[in-house]
Amino acid sequence: MSVPEDEERLLPLAQRWPRASKFLLSGCAATVAELATFPLDLTKTRLQMQGEAALARLGGSARESAPYRGMVRTALGIVQEEGFLKLWQGVTPAIYRHVVYSGGRMVTYEHLREVVFGKSEDKHYPLWKSVIGGMMAGVVGQFLANPTDLVKVQMQMEGKRKLEGKPLRYRGVHHAFAKILAEGGIRGLWAGWVPNIQRAALVNMGDLTTYDTVKHYLVLNTPLEDNIMTHSLSSLCSGLVASILGTPADVIKSRIMNQPRDKQGRGLLYKSSTDCLIQAVQGEGFMSLYKGFLPSWLRMTPWSLVFWLTYEKIREMSGVSPF
Repeated sequence: MSVPEDEERLLPLAQRWPRASKFLLSGCAATVAELATFPLDLTKTRLQMQGEAALARLGGSARESAPYRGMVRTALGIVQEEGFLKLWQGVTPAIYRHVVYSGGRMVTYEHLREVVFGKSEDKHYPLWKSVIGGMMAGVVGQFLANPTDLVKVQMQMEGKRKLEGKPLRYRGVHHAFAKILAEGGIRGLWAGWVPNIQRAALVNMGDLTTYDTVKHYLVLNTPLEDNIMTHSLSSLCSGLVASILGTPADVIKSRIMNQPRDKQGRGLLYKSSTDCLIQAVQGEGFMSLYKGFLPSWLRMTPWSLVFWLTYEKIREMSGVSPF
């Protein structure tokens, strides 16, 4: 028994603890991608909150105080009215979120692909298995990361509240966690988790499924090898599909997470994600579900590109097999 144990100690960490290593590697890649593209995520969230019909019915003056502005004007408005560094407001909980979310979804997807579903003898992975695996991975990763996502969305709106003359709700990330926990309990940290995992399932069906399918199709059916060109083409495709599938659920998720709540932690604007969907379509039209699509797509595509290139590279450097 001593020989195998001695040999195991000589193995690289990535081989000794493969799942933990993949979790950490994906978290590192997600951090790089998040820092590079976060201003577009902030712009997207602000756009999704503008012209909220339910808030006007509650007694707010959303339409008057926040006229609808496009992506560029919204981003420039944040810089001019709040300062350049405010483009990264909420980036700390966003990084926390992506370390948990990306780590959870990547480990889950690979476990399902390699162990539960399995590939065929010719290394082919059927599309239907990839779709199911991507959706399940998104659900697991997002459920684990929901508290950090909640804090991220609410902190992204603090600058807007300050401009409207409203008191700031949080002094920082840890104060936000503590206040939400004190007001809504553990349940409050999972506010909006239903639309959140719905969005994550759709986004990962677009991101993981598309990347995995396109990459292996190119490797198996074209002269392209498993290199940076293949990774780039696959990630560009995955970013577009993920944006198309995920934007409506992202709008619903952001509104439910940002809505005011009573002392019991219950939302004052929407009873459920379905209620939010109906109110948005009836009050603002179907295309309101695609508010923020342009910054979402412009953010998702470079995020996907940076994430997958970084992830594949650090896997190679760490001695882990390609995704």
